[in-house]
Amino acid sequence: MSNFCPEWIFAACCSLTAKEFLSSENSLNSISRKFADGLSERYNEIKFEEITALLALYRPGPLNSGMHDEFVDRKHGKSPVTYPHQLLEKVLEETYGVIVYQEQVMEAARVLAGFSLGQADILRRAMGKKKKAELDKQKERFINGALKNGIAKDVANFVFTKIEPFAEYGFNKSHAAAYALIAYQTAFLKTYYKEDFIAATMSTELTNTSKLREFIEE
Repeated sequence: MSNFCPEWIFAACCSLTAKEFLSSENSLNSISRKFADGLSERYNEIKFEEITALLALYRPGPLNSGMHDEFVDRKHGKSPVTYPHQLLEKVLEETYGVIVYQEQVMEAARVLAGFSLGQADILRRAMGKKKKAELDKQKERFINGALKNGIAKDVANFVFTKIEPFAEYGFNKSHAAAYALIAYQTAFLKTYYKEDFIAATMSTELTNTSKLREFIEE
């Protein structure tokens, strides 16, 4: 962690309350508003993993499908946390049973159907591109693998149909985690060192008058 983030900053960031992080004055603006309702009131702290998921979910695909609402409702206990199959509990536990990341799709194929990581990546790409011929081929391989793992055919087919829609929207978790760390850092600096943060930010936008106006107004 210390190679790219001073440990004191990371530790301080993790102490931010949900209200501080989600405040439209302190971080992510329109992103934060999607998740602010209820979150800051019911939780004193927000987990790093949840910020990672927030960034992965705040994109057109997940937003249009309602995945972001499902994630928040499950977190708050408004909707039950369920899993397409009991073997996927460990895979989906941190996202409350919602498939958010590409890596989760790949791990689901590995756990349920015995796919290698290479085969799981081919499945992920086939789902994302929605090429019917390749998708049918991968579905057959998935079901056959699940059968060998003691999973009934109808159950395997059900799980595949539950996973398939999410693969199109799945985001790379390693990318989301990197963005989440930056979000934590900037939220901390803007909360406790606002003048310095704004001054530094303005210095990067000296030729962009519209941005400078926004910073001055803020």
